[in-house]
Amino acid sequence: MNKRLFIALVILMSLSLIGIIFVQGYWIKTAVDNKEEQFSNTVSQVLQSVVQRVEQREIKDYSDKLLQIIDSVGELKQSTLNEVFYLEKNENNNETFIYSHGILEEDYGITATFFDNSFDSTAIKSYVSKRTTIIYREDKGLDGKSAYTPVEKIQKMGNMSEIEKAQFEDYFREIVNRVPVHKRVSKAELEFLIQRELKDRNIDLDFEYGVFANGLATKVKTRSFNLNKSTKYKAPLFSDTDGNTPYSLMVSFPKKKKFLISSIIGMALLSIIFTIIIIVAYSSALFQLIRQKQISEIKTDFINNMTHEFKTPIATINLALDAIKNPKAFADEDKVKRYLKMIRDENHRMHAQVENVLRISKLEKNQLDISKDRVDLHELIEDAITHVELIVEDRGGYVKTHLDAEKSTILANESHFTNVLVNILDNAIKYSPESPKIDIYTEVVKNQIIVKVKDQGTGMTKAVLKRIFEKFYREHTGDIHNVKGHGLGLAYVKRIVDDHQGEVYAESEKNKGSIFYIKLPLI
Repeated sequence: MNKRLFIALVILMSLSLIGIIFVQGYWIKTAVDNKEEQFSNTVSQVLQSVVQRVEQREIKDYSDKLLQIIDSVGELKQSTLNEVFYLEKNENNNETFIYSHGILEEDYGITATFFDNSFDSTAIKSYVSKRTTIIYREDKGLDGKSAYTPVEKIQKMGNMSEIEKAQFEDYFREIVNRVPVHKRVSKAELEFLIQRELKDRNIDLDFEYGVFANGLATKVKTRSFNLNKSTKYKAPLFSDTDGNTPYSLMVSFPKKKKFLISSIIGMALLSIIFTIIIIVAYSSALFQLIRQKQISEIKTDFINNMTHEFKTPIATINLALDAIKNPKAFADEDKVKRYLKMIRDENHRMHAQVENVLRISKLEKNQLDISKDRVDLHELIEDAITHVELIVEDRGGYVKTHLDAEKSTILANESHFTNVLVNILDNAIKYSPESPKIDIYTEVVKNQIIVKVKDQGTGMTKAVLKRIFEKFYREHTGDIHNVKGHGLGLAYVKRIVDDHQGEVYAESEKNKGSIFYIKLPLI
């Protein structure tokens, strides 16, 4: 894939993911806001209903008390009837419609006490609505004179009209305004009404309430009600006919936010979980794409290296065979032996490279059979040194051992672990531009033996150090063939050490050499 196209796709996918996250966040915020607005409207309805019920209950109490007093007095002091008349004549059927509506005011002339307040006789009156409807028909006699005959008469005595009730309630409110609010409504009544109204609207939430007069707290409030904390919802209480009142009923909900969030927590959690899944899937896909791109580059380098490393021994073998075919070479036995040795060495070198690749492949498929026995690690170290000592001596270097561990018996596969040590030593030799100088140390720490292989080679940067145990990885130095190999040796080392329940790691500094550590459990 083109690099620019790859970058463009990554940017577009990232922007899309950010957009999805933003939309989800906006949806959750909008849902919370909508729930809060719905909650506020519901609470306003609750307060209006509570206020209305309290006021109606107060009027009923006053009316009941008034009727009890009137019934107990008996005789009237004075009775007055104020009437309003309405007349209408229908020319079509010669009928005249007369309607009268009056209010019968009955003064009982007593002094009564309501809500711990005394009033004079003018305050205790009974009002009754009197309505009369009469229909007259005009008839002309033989003498030609008109006469009016009543056709229908309807008379009603009963309850007052809405207007008359309003007049009565206005008078009542003027009286009770002088009564303290804690005598007009109790805390128990308010708490019961608020709780019932909330329950009817499926709101199961703790609340605090209080009645305030001109912004000052009255006795009618809960102990923990605080005017300065949380959101307050209020409604006017005991309003007069003009809508004015000094009192207001306030309610607060300390756990409102928790209640609102809990109402959408299910959908919000699902949204968050799906968003996280998308993020994880996207990150994983992006990581795999980048990883595959890196592996593709590494494999390309590997193929180039492998081609180069196979090309050289094949060319050497061909040259040696051509030389042996020369008749003059048969006369020189030493040359023939030398050429045969070159062919054998180069063949062994190619075989070792193929074995490395096969071993790594089998390890990844868990097909490599690794049986373990009791072995002496010091003996394995000495055996590994014999595989590389000729090369080291040929380059004028040395391999020194400092085997100070008191115990060295481990459970390991002799063949594979020898290969591990040879690979580390071979790595130290390859990356020593001058004479290889290698020191091997052993020591016991608790129940583990530690092998330390120290060289004085080129060393590694921290970036390279993090990746040296990755398959196919090799440090780029501008010329990928300056050091032979395919980046398989240390990957093989790590897989074998891990299989032995051990640990392998390295310390290095550029141009100051490297130290490889192997930790293994002792028997």
